[in-house]
Amino acid sequence: MIEFKDVNLVYPNGTQGLKNINVKINDGEFVVIVGLSGAGKSTFIRSINRLVTPTSGSLLVDNEDILKFRGKDLRKLRTKTGMIFQNYNLVKRSNVLKNVLAGRLGHTGTLRSIFNLYKKEDVSLAYESLKRVHIDEKIYNRADELSGGQQQRVSIARVLTQQPKYILADEPVASLDPPTSHQVMNYLRKINKEDKITTLVNLHFIDMAMEYADRIIGMRAGEVVFDGPVSEVTEKTFEEIYGRAIREDDLRGGAEQA
Repeated sequence: MIEFKDVNLVYPNGTQGLKNINVKINDGEFVVIVGLSGAGKSTFIRSINRLVTPTSGSLLVDNEDILKFRGKDLRKLRTKTGMIFQNYNLVKRSNVLKNVLAGRLGHTGTLRSIFNLYKKEDVSLAYESLKRVHIDEKIYNRADELSGGQQQRVSIARVLTQQPKYILADEPVASLDPPTSHQVMNYLRKINKEDKITTLVNLHFIDMAMEYADRIIGMRAGEVVFDGPVSEVTEKTFEEIYGRAIREDDLRGGAEQA
């Protein structure tokens, strides 16, 4: 379980990234966080693995306040929270297998990883993860030879290989075309259901949020302005979250092509 209790984050320049956040994420949920650019979605998600650090309140992951974590505890937290980025975060000159094996870093230790001394089980796990997202035929290709959608599938395979308890996806489809976006979201949803991994995804596109989420959290100016099951969400809900009428660029579209 993840629980935000009166969490605030004020950046050094005085900008408030998070304001009085009180949210509980239950095990196994697929939660989509929506809001305009600058609403605080990334700050919210990145505080869970301490890529950013809230300035007050408490943030519990498995009943431990991670805002107090340093060193070893922080590394342990990041091992159990897999992160998927908008720009894939792959080592472009390395092949797909090496990129996916990077998911074992938290379990393996620095020396073994430097010399690529991964156990056979780790290599098997990496291969199985690539198979699950149907990119195993590219195992020895360099990452920079792949399309954006293929690179994002490799980054999902890397997270699978990490065997995390939580998956955090920060705008994972922002750089992709509609059919590829749906493909990526389908994989994330499938992994959530099959492996029971609690998954939080930041999205700008409201039609995708409606299609894939169990629950939607709406953010505006660092605050949670809506939190509820997808069944309670209407177009009016999104207009209230965004503070304006819905526009065409708030929709991704393209589901029928996926």
